[in-house]
Amino acid sequence: MTSSTSRPLAMITGASSGIGLELAKQFAGHGFDLLLNAEDDRLDRAAAELTATGVGVRSVRADLRTAEGVERLWSAASAIGRPLDAVALNAGVGKGGRFVDTELADELAIIDLNITSTVRLAKHVLRDMTARDDGRVLITSSIASTMPGSFQAVYNASKSFLQSFAEALQEELRDSAVTVTSLMPGPTETDFFRRADMEDTKVGASDKDDAAQVAQQGFEALMKGERRVVAGSLGTRAQEAAGKAIPDALKAKMHRKMAEPGSAER
Repeated sequence: MTSSTSRPLAMITGASSGIGLELAKQFAGHGFDLLLNAEDDRLDRAAAELTATGVGVRSVRADLRTAEGVERLWSAASAIGRPLDAVALNAGVGKGGRFVDTELADELAIIDLNITSTVRLAKHVLRDMTARDDGRVLITSSIASTMPGSFQAVYNASKSFLQSFAEALQEELRDSAVTVTSLMPGPTETDFFRRADMEDTKVGASDKDDAAQVAQQGFEALMKGERRVVAGSLGTRAQEAAGKAIPDALKAKMHRKMAEPGSAER
């Protein structure tokens, strides 16, 4: 990737698969060069696939659960010598199961990746963008942010943090040309449920939204400067709308039916 091209530049985290890879395809299809991040070896394959589309691609394998990983990615972004026109803070992880039974290390990894890395990167990105008074940031939240996550207690809480964080930034930046958009997908066909040990749950075994559709809707909302987008199927958007009228205690019970281990067989 050169510093002389006139193409805009986008950075996408969690870009090796799922929504992150589909977001990268959206950016590439609209003429962006790409800085891709993930911590797994699938990143090389994703980078090769996207390079074949004709855009400039740089990939950085770094574990954003660590401060060192975040700084490595930001150093790589700074070294390109071009401003980041758009950033998708998409990396995330989950873990299913009863909180008292899951490993503390797994829950802390959710906090470190979903929350801490997003805050660390947003600090760098938004300071740079506000200094230029230009740029767009997409934060992958979830409709899970709107409900207590029985059997996904820390994951849902992490998404609630991200949703609140995005909305606070929107207000702080309302007089600037920098925009922040929250992407709120529902259950989506990605590797999430396998990695979260949730394949035996009702939500894990159910039909899910298409990651490409979610990414397209997220990209379009980002480019329009919209504050948030509930992405996916009409069913997902209806679920989010209906949830506004349901008390949290009832939503917690409903979430239990979807996420409790073994619920796929009930």
